[in-house]
Amino acid sequence: MALEFMDGISKILPSIKPPTSPLSLREKIFWTGIVIGVYFTLYSTYVIGVNQQTLQQPIIQLISIVFAGRIGSLITVGIGPIVLSSIILQLVSGSGFIHLDLQDTVTRSRYQALQKLFAISIALVESVIYVATGFVPIANASVFGIVVLQLAIGAITVIFLDEIMTKYGVTSGINMFIAAGVSYAMVAGTWSIIIPSAIQAVQSGGAAALSNAVLAFGPLIAAIIVFLVSIYVYETKVELPLAFEQLRGVGGRLPIPLLYVSVLPVILASSLELSLTVWFRFLANVGGSFANVAKFLALYQPVGTSGGGTTQVLSGGVVYLISPQFPQPYSAAYGGIGGYGPYFNHLITATSQLFLPWGGYVFVPEWVHVIVYTVVLIILCVIFGKFWIEMAGMGPKNLAEQLGDMGWQIPGFRRDPRIVENVLNKYIPTVTVLGSIIVGLLAAFATLTGAVGSGMGILLTVGIIYMLYQQLEQERLFETYPVLEKIVK
Repeated sequence: MALEFMDGISKILPSIKPPTSPLSLREKIFWTGIVIGVYFTLYSTYVIGVNQQTLQQPIIQLISIVFAGRIGSLITVGIGPIVLSSIILQLVSGSGFIHLDLQDTVTRSRYQALQKLFAISIALVESVIYVATGFVPIANASVFGIVVLQLAIGAITVIFLDEIMTKYGVTSGINMFIAAGVSYAMVAGTWSIIIPSAIQAVQSGGAAALSNAVLAFGPLIAAIIVFLVSIYVYETKVELPLAFEQLRGVGGRLPIPLLYVSVLPVILASSLELSLTVWFRFLANVGGSFANVAKFLALYQPVGTSGGGTTQVLSGGVVYLISPQFPQPYSAAYGGIGGYGPYFNHLITATSQLFLPWGGYVFVPEWVHVIVYTVVLIILCVIFGKFWIEMAGMGPKNLAEQLGDMGWQIPGFRRDPRIVENVLNKYIPTVTVLGSIIVGLLAAFATLTGAVGSGMGILLTVGIIYMLYQQLEQERLFETYPVLEKIVK
């Protein structure tokens, strides 16, 4: 299947025109500041008609962080439609249903238009689902349409803000929005949860007052550990020597970092897991022959809210077992259960329900949830990591061809892309799998220890800031020595 049908659609699809000339680093930072300013304005503006008293569920806070949104605000849906549309098109392309040559400018333009169309469509659908399922609690049924309309406008605005960032900013909108949202959550969490918990522990007195105060900083300590380990792993790399064919004596090195695919596997895996919790909540009350299957996949139960109403909470099923839905060690407002002692006791002793269509309900220990969540997250990271390097042209074959086109070769080997590809095959597939496993483990560790900002959030922010630093260094180097840009590109 080709994408010629997008030619007519792309003409009427709104689009941000790219700059007519390359932007300087100063101009890119200027546009980045404008987009971030608009993003935080939307982030801080609650939708008219939403019930703000029921927005403190742990899963809601986690969805907000991973999707770079804020439940109840104008950007409730966040980057979910952008990421989900990318996942869908990757799966369709990987199945061979759509044949794409993203090196071709026309095909890439059609693909981007199709992705934008998918993202807008998903944004409209998810706006309805968020309200219909109670993720965004509304004051009364009469404001249903008004709330959906506001969420849809906010979601579509985020899509175009991402496009502006990609064309005019220093990095993609997805990266910047996640980093900004997580940074805000970490500062707010430290100020509103950790510090008050530590003060309360000291004021309670007793022999254990000091140790309890130190333990209150556990989520922040866990975040710092993930931060430092992530930086170390990012700096770990294999470097292959390179020689420039046209100039004897001129050489270089090809770095293959351990996190070759960066944090993209975690973004895609986490988004998929949390998207399932949103979509299956919509199917929770479906009756008929599908009811038993729906309860097996995702079991939702009504829970009373502080506003006097009820909301559906995921409490069991397959989706629950693979979800990062765990209570927080501290802060009752965010699902905390009194500290690390009660928290770990909960993980060991608590149970959830799994409905078997052929045998009724069975109880599943919460420690099984821990294992299943961690294993599934790692597997998804590996799958998306391997898939992404092929889609992004980062595989051994593509990289060998790019090196050949630029005139680089590996000393001691013939200048043949197939030879270079064989050498790269010894490294890239291995570091892709290992890197994907590492980011999966780091994200799971941070989530299970209740790290402030969430596991995925911290890992994503570290990776995004690291990539941004490298990009800014490259941009500054290119501006200082313009000839280098011609050689590299």
